[in-house]
Amino acid sequence: MIGKLTGRLDSVHEGGCILDVNGVGYLVAASSRAVAALPADARGTLWIETVVREDAITLYGFADAAERDWFRLLTGIQGVGPKVALGLLSAMSPGDLAAAILAGDRGSLTRAPGVGPKLAVRLLSELREKVGGMPTGDASFVVPAAPVPERGAAADAVSALLNLGWRRPEAASVVARVMDRLGEGADLNTLIRESLKEMAPR
Repeated sequence: MIGKLTGRLDSVHEGGCILDVNGVGYLVAASSRAVAALPADARGTLWIETVVREDAITLYGFADAAERDWFRLLTGIQGVGPKVALGLLSAMSPGDLAAAILAGDRGSLTRAPGVGPKLAVRLLSELREKVGGMPTGDASFVVPAAPVPERGAAADAVSALLNLGWRRPEAASVVARVMDRLGEGADLNTLIRESLKEMAPR
C-alpha cells in the first residue's frame, strides 16, 4: 500500500491532481486544500490513503496526517463516502471541523457539497464523542469551548442539558449562544427551551 508520495505537481483536475514522482504520474483524488498546499515549482508531499476495490485502486491524497485521519473517521459514518469526505475537508480544515462538531454547528457542515441537514445531524451525533482525540493539524490549535457558568440560570440550564444526556462542552456552548441572543435577564425555562431548539435536529 502507498502511504505517502513526494513529487512535483503535474496537473490539477476536478477532484484532485496528478503528482509526478520520478517520471511516474500518480492520479490522486484530493481535497482542494491539499492540492493548494503543493508547491507549484518544487517537490511536495501528499499523505495517501489507498483504497482497493474489486474494480479499482484509488489513491486519496491529503496535506498532512491529520487530514488523512479525519478522512478515515468521516468515511466510517453512514452516508459519508470518499467524495463527501473530501468535500468536507475541502471546505473546512481539521481544526475547523473539530470546532464545528464540538459547538454543534450544523450550518458550517452543510456548506460542504453533499452534506444536507440530516447528514450534518448524524455527523454531529456520531462524532462529538470522538472529536477530542482527533488531530487538528495545528499544534497551537485549542478547541474553543464556552466557559461553564458557575451559578444562576445559565448554570442551571447547563445542568438540565447534562441530565438530558448532552456533553458539557456542547451544552455550555449552546447556553452561551442563547444567553448572548436573549440577554442576561433570560429566565431558566426560556434558556432551556431555546437551547433545546438549537440542539434539536432540523
